[in-house]
Amino acid sequence: MTGPHGDPTAGTVVLGVDIGTTSTKTVAFAVGGEQLASASAGYPLEEPHGGHAVQDPQLILRAVLDTVRAVVEEVGAERVAGLSFSSAMHGLLGLSPEGEPLTPLVTWADTRASAQAERLRAAVGGLALHRRTGTPVHPMSPLAKLVWFHEQEPKLCERVAFWAGIKEFVLLRLCNALVVDHSVASATGLMNIHELTWDDEALALAGILPEQLPELVPTTTVLPGLTEATARATGLPESTPVVVGASDGPLANLGLGAVRPGVAACSIGTSGALRVVVDRPVVDPLGRVFCYALTPGRWVVGGAINNGGVVLGWAGDALAPDLGEDSQEALCALAESVPAGSGGLLMLPYLLSERAPHWSSLPRGAYVGLTRAHGRAHLVRAALEGVCQQLGLVLQSMRSAGLGVEQIRATGGFARSSLWRQMLADVLGTDISFASGHEGSGFGAALLGMQALGLIESIDVAADLVEVDSTLRPDPADAAVYASLQPVFEQLYEALVPTFTSLRRLAPALPLERD
Repeated sequence: MTGPHGDPTAGTVVLGVDIGTTSTKTVAFAVGGEQLASASAGYPLEEPHGGHAVQDPQLILRAVLDTVRAVVEEVGAERVAGLSFSSAMHGLLGLSPEGEPLTPLVTWADTRASAQAERLRAAVGGLALHRRTGTPVHPMSPLAKLVWFHEQEPKLCERVAFWAGIKEFVLLRLCNALVVDHSVASATGLMNIHELTWDDEALALAGILPEQLPELVPTTTVLPGLTEATARATGLPESTPVVVGASDGPLANLGLGAVRPGVAACSIGTSGALRVVVDRPVVDPLGRVFCYALTPGRWVVGGAINNGGVVLGWAGDALAPDLGEDSQEALCALAESVPAGSGGLLMLPYLLSERAPHWSSLPRGAYVGLTRAHGRAHLVRAALEGVCQQLGLVLQSMRSAGLGVEQIRATGGFARSSLWRQMLADVLGTDISFASGHEGSGFGAALLGMQALGLIESIDVAADLVEVDSTLRPDPADAAVYASLQPVFEQLYEALVPTFTSLRRLAPALPLERD
């Protein structure tokens, strides 16, 4: 298609399909980055047993097909140059020889493999495993999940022909190809990130063979087209190219324009993360950060935390139920009424255990330094500060890995709060820019697709396409307060490990509610 000025991409769109934990969103983007249409569809995250967090892969597949069709109907099939995918990391799904699901999708939030992960992490070679695969040895990891399945469900494992994640299952249905991109694979704990091959030792620990895993391919791989059934379901021609795409974390950096050296992406939604793009795989000496692939020659290093906005939600429910269901603004106003440092009160925000930089299912939340002088406002502020301090530990770990971070681009629900925005800048001690009008991982997937399809020269254009609304600089006085507290915050985790261990041992005898 040629536009009025001879631009062959004029009028062309690429669909970014973002398969998330609670919903799938498909967005049509013009080559210049303009969002033209979008559709989303949700699905439940089931918790049938303690520690289990699973989903029905067929519902997710239906969400993909429905959202793609809705967007195609709005923009017109003739304008669609291709589809490109993003998906949540760390999912695991057992498939039959015919590609039918034999298990639900076991998501990143599933913690049933905690004991297996801790055993692998503590074993000789545990840190070396992390350094080779780039994936922290943690219950979220498909490696730990596979060990759990082989120990707890051996008969089921005998029936499983292939182990895959949700994007691999969707692509199998759409294109009849069982492939996994290097980005998703680098988050499984099963791929050697230095050689881009399945890791023999990891596979041996998991009890699987290479032929039970999808074929490894670059994130820019273009599959030749859709099956006849998928073409009918989406309203697209069978010849529509499909770009395999990548995982949502690395693509969020791309979608924020944080692709240049020294520019990190930070997000605080329900959880949180901090990541920077580098030109080679790297993990810090203590194994505190992950390293996931983005495109050939580009890697994303950083850490994710379990406890972001969920901590503010807990504070509203537990500390201020009188403020009502939509109490975030009132809670932040409470927190703003007391000074930085919350009068010497610290909160470890480990309500959902924690990932970076400790990568352990062991910790629980804790307030430390509580006195009679502290009130509800101090408790709320300390909770918000705890989330920011945890991201501060991630930033410290990234710098320990030799990564320079001079600028941060931030996104997520927290950005609606001016207090929380400034607090993050003060705790991290770094300028923070806030972008507007982006779709994060979905935009990143579309940009990756545009490069793969030859519509743009390089994903480097992301840095120019993403507009920055505002930039906050740290307040020197408050930043000094937080800098003085960070070593104390950091020491608390190790100091409380024996307590966390005892509490977990006692937990079965300590129910939350009366019978």
